[in-house]
Amino acid sequence: MLFPYKLYLVTDEGACLGRNFFWVVEQAVQGGVDLVQIREKSLDSEAFLEKSLRLRELLDRYGVPLIVNDNVPVAPQCGAAGVHVGNSDMPPLTARTAMPQGILGYSIEYEAQLHNPHSAAADYLGISPVFATHTKTDTVTEWGLEGIARIRQQTTKPLVAIGSINEHNARAVIKAGADCLAVVSAICSAPQPATAAERLRNAIEQGI
Repeated sequence: MLFPYKLYLVTDEGACLGRNFFWVVEQAVQGGVDLVQIREKSLDSEAFLEKSLRLRELLDRYGVPLIVNDNVPVAPQCGAAGVHVGNSDMPPLTARTAMPQGILGYSIEYEAQLHNPHSAAADYLGISPVFATHTKTDTVTEWGLEGIARIRQQTTKPLVAIGSINEHNARAVIKAGADCLAVVSAICSAPQPATAAERLRNAIEQGI
């Protein structure tokens, strides 16, 4: 499966600092985000589905795919383009069976995971976190630029890097071997989300 995406927004309503969630996402897309993952851990299943449906409707206007974090049953219900799972979520092979045609992302925490059947089933690999981040504290490895470079040498799969990425380090992360950058607060908490996304996108293009 082709993975042409470069700037990946992972949502966090708390990081939007009281502003309208959908406004922030739309601003991000207008600024250059070309893939969005809904990750709202505090919502129950009904509220999560409702929010996912509204978000997919918004993104459809821009031709931007929606990825659902973890909640694999919701993905087909809201017409999402795919799902993303981590080590404490549904195993990727199970998720692939549940959604055979969609995009499947998988976050890895150890280099050894590059060579297991779950990584083989994924369309892209999430490298998390590249740098330590307060938005996700249950991770095992802080990869750094050297970690991305090592992973790049071992796989041809698209690599999505996440973890304290901003306009100042984005170019270096791409040059280290990432294909796509995923961000949360660098866009969601920015005073002007569209401008923040545009600057990130420009940095990515400079790093390619």
